[in-house]
Amino acid sequence: MDLRSYLLSKPEAEEDFPFGPEPAVFKVQGKLFALVMQREGALCVNLKCDPQQAIGLRDLFPAVTPGYHMNKRHWNTVRDDGSIPVGELQRMIDHSYALVVKGLSRPQRLGLEARHGKALIYAGQGGEHDG
Repeated sequence: MDLRSYLLSKPEAEEDFPFGPEPAVFKVQGKLFALVMQREGALCVNLKCDPQQAIGLRDLFPAVTPGYHMNKRHWNTVRDDGSIPVGELQRMIDHSYALVVKGLSRPQRLGLEARHGKALIYAGQGGEHDG
């Protein structure tokens, strides 16, 4: 999977480099949902995650660790080393994106939903949006 392409495929996702050439910061409506960097020779991505789910993912996948330079309760660092199935990595990205969208102001969130549809914005979230 091309990580960058998948991140940019999320509705209104933008890539920014506020800290120099690395890390790449991916935002929706100005809010961070992913941060991509090289770490110890591997591509890694920081993703927002529900705290309970974050612990479970860390237990299940050695490539998932507490968020590097982030709030470790709400962020995971995922090492893209091929050990996590592509569908699971995409689900983690979808989850991070949806959590960030849910935290946007009501007008921002409703605007995104109107422009792109809830199904696309909350892809893979199992209808957990309480909108």
